[in-house]
Amino acid sequence: MKYAIVTGTSRGLGEAIAKQLIEQGIIVLSISRHRNETLELLSKEAGVPFYPFAFDLQQTAEIEAFMNEIFDVLDLDSAQAISLINNAGMLDPMKPVERAEAADLIQNVNVNLLAPMLLTSQFLKRTKEAMLERRIVNISSGAGKNPYFGWGAYCTTKAGLDMFTRCVAAEEENEEYPAKIVSFAPGVVDTDMQSRIRSTSKEDFLNVERFHSLKETGRLLSPDYVAAAIVRLLEAEDFPQGGVIRIDEQ
Repeated sequence: MKYAIVTGTSRGLGEAIAKQLIEQGIIVLSISRHRNETLELLSKEAGVPFYPFAFDLQQTAEIEAFMNEIFDVLDLDSAQAISLINNAGMLDPMKPVERAEAADLIQNVNVNLLAPMLLTSQFLKRTKEAMLERRIVNISSGAGKNPYFGWGAYCTTKAGLDMFTRCVAAEEENEEYPAKIVSFAPGVVDTDMQSRIRSTSKEDFLNVERFHSLKETGRLLSPDYVAAAIVRLLEAEDFPQGGVIRIDEQ
């Protein structure tokens, strides 16, 4: 029996990841603000248990208590493996920091960085004594390495997520049963987030024309293609522990 906790499954890449996990017979515990009836139907057809949890990751103060609900479902004694995929993320505010609202900056940091940190902390605490395979995949971005005008919050939180991944890997190094963790940049994926980027004014995001060009020339990656690379990481023998890797490295 294998489990995967996946955030941001209501659409886009998170939905594609959950779909492929279910198709492989992995029990998915999904965390998202909105219900995904497609995943519920797929799990029924496949005969694979699926547990959807409605939760807003902005509510960081509630994450520790919320994880009680997640782990009430899990049977770690009979499990072979458990994974955490921190996929949920947001771009807004897409504008220079001087024009951004404080509430929007706080929300970005909560969803993109603080929530994955807290979920990872709880995951590690609650599985520490379990003698099973434990893997964490943090969905990052090339923006974590490269600054973009108008993406101050997004670039900063993704850079922080990458460093957090490295730190956790270092902390797990001497554990008897170390958890494996990686930060994965999926490239430019054809999701609603890309539509949101293309709708931004050049005044707020200087690189917007590049993203229009990527769409027009068919260079966006499909969610299913990227999801397959992420799912492979959960089984890979040469897992890049503590790595910050790109889609073209899988």
